[in-house]
Amino acid sequence: MQIAVLGAGLIGKTIAQDLAREAGFAVTSIDRDAAALAQLTAAAPVQGITADLRALATFDQLLAGFDLVICAVPGFMGFETLRKIIAAGKPVVDISFFAEDPYALDELARTQNITAVVDCGVAPGLGNIIAGQMQARLDTMERYVCYVGGLPQVRTWPFAYKAVFSPRDVIEEYVRPARYVEHGVDVVRPALSDVELLDFPGVGTLEAFNTDGLRTLRHT
Repeated sequence: MQIAVLGAGLIGKTIAQDLAREAGFAVTSIDRDAAALAQLTAAAPVQGITADLRALATFDQLLAGFDLVICAVPGFMGFETLRKIIAAGKPVVDISFFAEDPYALDELARTQNITAVVDCGVAPGLGNIIAGQMQARLDTMERYVCYVGGLPQVRTWPFAYKAVFSPRDVIEEYVRPARYVEHGVDVVRPALSDVELLDFPGVGTLEAFNTDGLRTLRHT
């Protein structure tokens, strides 16, 4: 299988490296940063293509020959990048965490007869998958709360936090209004609202608060 990973940042390069270790996958990383690509291709059996994704009107030629695309670009360019991938007729898994409504691309994906899995990171992403598994396997599920964070091995004040993906998107996550469902009703709250304290043995006391992490789970 030929796989294109768009974006060679903190997460994109890791995805490319992990996929390249699997038998049967030929992985190509596409990014405008030639230095980042050189570092990645030297460290793993990954091909590199230097391209400015924002400058391309379409991805038809860029993605020709690929069977699957991973969209790992920064959030501010995620929606438009995803639109171009879908318009090129390629199935895609997206982790970019953009602000726009992904359902705005539903009709295009249906027209192109492709599958687009959006917001497939940790949370949103893995948290949604876990919720789906619980709903499918349990008799009933009345409430689902997901806690997630970037916990450093060594806590350093004032934040005691580790940015495990694009710092720009980390900030975006903590300023965007949090949308979730409470008693079957859509609720919008300010980011960082409703602070609560959680105690974990061996870790200590952590702060938790609302973020916009449910995404498509609000509707599915």
